[in-house]
Amino acid sequence: MEVAKITSKGQITIPIDIRRRMNLNDGDKVLFLEQDGRYYIENSALVSISRAQDAFSGEAARAGITNQQDVIDLVKEIRRELGEKRP
Repeated sequence: MEVAKITSKGQITIPIDIRRRMNLNDGDKVLFLEQDGRYYIENSALVSISRAQDAFSGEAARAGITNQQDVIDLVKEIRRELGEKRP
């Protein structure tokens, strides 16, 4: 268990062991989440990535992308289309 003191400005220092375990670095942002009356602190970048992964889950299959070559072909097609739109 770790303890942190709140300053008069409402700031706390997250102990180094916790920052390391949460993969937090200088300038990173954290989220404070409440669930059933308990509060949790999360690395906002990792939460954002996880939510994006969830949002895109199954999209590759719906688009017919099944392997790396399909991705390469799609990127080439998009680049070709963008090149045709340039003046």
